[in-house]
Amino acid sequence: MTTDIPWDDKKEMITTSLESGISHVLDFKDNDNIRKLGNVNIISNSEDADIYLVGINGEGDGSCDLNENLLESKDYADAKKAKSRGMTVCAYVEITDKLHEQLAVKLGSIADYIILVGKDWTVIPLENIIADLQKNDVNIIAAVNDRDGAKLALETLQHGTDGVIFEANDFSQIKEIANEAVNASRIKYDLKTATITNVKPLGSGDRVCVDTTDMMKPGEGMLIGSYSKSMFLVHSESLESEYVASRPFRVNAGPVQAYVMVPGNKTRYLSELVAGDEVLIVNTEGETRTAYVGRSKIERRPLILIEAEYEGKTIRTLLQNAETIRIVDSDNNPLSVADIKIGDEVKVYIEKSARHFGIAIDETIIEQ
Repeated sequence: MTTDIPWDDKKEMITTSLESGISHVLDFKDNDNIRKLGNVNIISNSEDADIYLVGINGEGDGSCDLNENLLESKDYADAKKAKSRGMTVCAYVEITDKLHEQLAVKLGSIADYIILVGKDWTVIPLENIIADLQKNDVNIIAAVNDRDGAKLALETLQHGTDGVIFEANDFSQIKEIANEAVNASRIKYDLKTATITNVKPLGSGDRVCVDTTDMMKPGEGMLIGSYSKSMFLVHSESLESEYVASRPFRVNAGPVQAYVMVPGNKTRYLSELVAGDEVLIVNTEGETRTAYVGRSKIERRPLILIEAEYEGKTIRTLLQNAETIRIVDSDNNPLSVADIKIGDEVKVYIEKSARHFGIAIDETIIEQ
């Protein structure tokens, strides 16, 4: 959120924000100038905004008088009208009393984004609103002042808000809050130890190399498997080899039908990945970070089947049959598929829920 400051000062703040990974700016008068700085989503009450804002116009304080019939409020009517015109809508609500809390929930049922502002902020109203809107397809954005406020908002109820918004006032504040948002988006997966029960060379198939825009370190890779709820930690090509040079941006991931974990605790088929897609880089401790696909390369190569057992369950994956392709053993060391043998212990991830279209759900699905 940018304040009513001279353009030259505002320009520096927005440029720093873009460099820090912030992609949305709330502003009321400098849209044309802001667009020249980069590809940024502008939130405003103007018709040409990327996200149309209701609830504040740059002149008032954003609060409104309410009666018990929330459907008669001006904010609700404005949001509903904008949605009917096919616009992406963001509702701005200052939580000054219980009625405004209820209005936020009502607006959250129709808006795409909802910005929550608390003058005397405590965590309780935020918890209530998150709980009430958890089944709605709305992004909850909390207004904060500093890094501590961002951390609190993003961790509330373990689910947290979908993002934070703040009034930029200095460069260190921008970078600190941006870093907190990045850290909050990193899911940690509880990796288990499974025992190898079968290793079987196969014929050729179409396999996928995922080249990312990030350099991976030894110990990092991706969660990949034939089953959407049980995956192996496949190591990146960040190690030197006597056969080929290292490719630390690459994971030689497996055949086209295999699943890969992506941000949001979702999965994608490897064959679906294209340049610009997000993937999840995972290390041996289950810690994650998001990277972008630079390209996805499909080639015909010999494959190998790897089976392992965890608590009586058999999990499987197929990989390219080559010395440079590795999974990770129980001691966090890369283990080449050429050296895997029955009885070896390796790192895996086991999902308790089934998945439908890549999303974890409470349903019974058999994969074999």
